[in-house]
Amino acid sequence: MRKHKSAAVAVLALTAGALTLGGCATKGFVREQVGVVDTKVDATQTQVAQQQEQLTAHETQLAQLDQTSREALERAEAAGKLAEGKFLYSMVLSDDSVKFPLDVAQLSPEAQTRLTEFVDKLKSDNRNVYIEIQGHTDATGATAYNERLGEERAQTVRRFMNEHGVALNRMATISYGEGQPVAPNDTRAGRAQNRRVVLVVLA
Repeated sequence: MRKHKSAAVAVLALTAGALTLGGCATKGFVREQVGVVDTKVDATQTQVAQQQEQLTAHETQLAQLDQTSREALERAEAAGKLAEGKFLYSMVLSDDSVKFPLDVAQLSPEAQTRLTEFVDKLKSDNRNVYIEIQGHTDATGATAYNERLGEERAQTVRRFMNEHGVALNRMATISYGEGQPVAPNDTRAGRAQNRRVVLVVLA
């Protein structure tokens, strides 16, 4: 009888030991899995923080641009034509410097010289850039007519630049017509400034 009791006690001891070891193994496994999850959570939080920093930097960049440049940048991004969406610089061709006379979309010799220099700069920079060519008019005439005239001016510049080596798929045109004056339209000098083409260069 004593032998049977001793055997039973031994079995119980071994069983208890096995359960204890099993419990330790289970806790170790859980700790290991929790550690893996924590690592993944930390990595995800780091990625989120980095994306937030990029977004903040991007918003800061947009806030620093003037309205027309910012709109050009947003359109270019929406069209999927920019990898980074970085504003580089802009150039203005206005009537007081390159002579866009009233109701005319043709380029004067001075305007052609300025554009040739502009194209040469693009080539020397040797960068893949996106150019938005914005056509503007003064407030003389009907709104619909001015929108067409602004587009004609922008297209004239686009054709000239393409003939001098700038790929068409790197340029887009938009007409603002009389909608974004930079000077009062009630003076001759003001109207001359409003008759213009703006080239916004983005990378």
